[in-house]
Amino acid sequence: MGIIITLLIIATFVLIIVGVPIYVTLLLTGVLSLGVLASSTGTPIATVAVSQAIYNGMGNLPLLAIPFFMLAGEIMNRGGITEKLIRFALLLIGRLPGNLAHAGIVSSMFFGGITGSAQASASCMGGILIPAMKKEGYSVKEAAGVISAAAVCGPIIPPSIIMVVYATAVGASVGSMFMGGILPGLLIGFSLMFIVILRDRVCHFPRRTEKLTSAEIKKSLLDAIIPLGMPLIVVGGIMGGICTATEAGAIAVVYSLIVSLFIIRTLTFKDLWPILLNAVNSAAPLLLIIACARVFSYGLTALQMPVMVNDLILSITENKWVFLLLVNILLLIMGMFMDGGAAVIILAPILAPVALAMDISLIHFGLVMCLNLTIGCITPPLGYCLFITGKIGKISIEETVRGTMPYLLAEIVVLLAITYIPGLVTYIPEVLGYKI
Repeated sequence: MGIIITLLIIATFVLIIVGVPIYVTLLLTGVLSLGVLASSTGTPIATVAVSQAIYNGMGNLPLLAIPFFMLAGEIMNRGGITEKLIRFALLLIGRLPGNLAHAGIVSSMFFGGITGSAQASASCMGGILIPAMKKEGYSVKEAAGVISAAAVCGPIIPPSIIMVVYATAVGASVGSMFMGGILPGLLIGFSLMFIVILRDRVCHFPRRTEKLTSAEIKKSLLDAIIPLGMPLIVVGGIMGGICTATEAGAIAVVYSLIVSLFIIRTLTFKDLWPILLNAVNSAAPLLLIIACARVFSYGLTALQMPVMVNDLILSITENKWVFLLLVNILLLIMGMFMDGGAAVIILAPILAPVALAMDISLIHFGLVMCLNLTIGCITPPLGYCLFITGKIGKISIEETVRGTMPYLLAEIVVLLAITYIPGLVTYIPEVLGYKI
């Protein structure tokens, strides 16, 4: 049976690599797993069980947070908040050397609290800041590198789409995951700013010397209050126990609609239909993958794969720190070749039980997994954010990678920190009384 399971897993990755849609691959592998089980036990495949698994895969209430946050982010983005966030970030940074690079990092942290997506952050921030940085005298390679790396903050600072996927895959609390991401997200941002300071000694980044007038300061503050209200409402509502993550997503949609339509009036009702279409087109493929992944997980669980993986890993090491090191290596490699959400769906149900067996918190393990796979957004050959910022800056992927490398190393240091200092993840959830 172990050989058959190994062949099924290899077949899964081969099908994905050759271009078969992920949802088709997961559904096919799941049904094949059930077929193997049926042939060994002499019972037919239960079609009802397969269809019920698909339904349960999408019928999970916490998954509603995904389309809600995607829609809220799309509304706020189309409502023209990016420039407001950048102006506010520049106000906070002041006249530090490399202030535009610092502003890109801080803006991405703010933006991550609205969209929860690395690709959205790279696209929106890069579209404005890369040309501006180039105009001020930054090399395009450096500008693209900073913005690409800063985009990693998006899925770690709550709300986070990849955290919702992980939580539903392993039965963890979405609220605990969100709270666990606060300190790691801040650490990533501050570590990137530290690298900018170090790089300034070599690259001598441009430095703005002009002072902002009191009118400009007042306008920047007023413009930033409204868009920053959304992450404050979302995170504050969850931290205060006022609402669940799903309810916070619905509140975020209502808030973004009120702000964009009636307060800053950057959108009209005519703009809502294309926004809804974009949000649906973004959320539907992920939800379809999750639904088919339930069949995949159901089939492999029926074949006792989690038990076999647990026994295999425990035969190699019973030290949880060595296990986490092996997981980091595996996930960093996986992130180079596979979308983070898909990798979470496939690997979380297999690896999380092993983590539990080694007395590792599901929340701690989840943040390690999510950060690993989010870093995959800036590692070739898949690296979505590299392609986005490289295209904006009109440079090759190789040049973009070179510009990203110092910042990538800083993020790996943060990854190792949260891996081996669990309190960086669990402290806030524990203080707030969340289950970890």
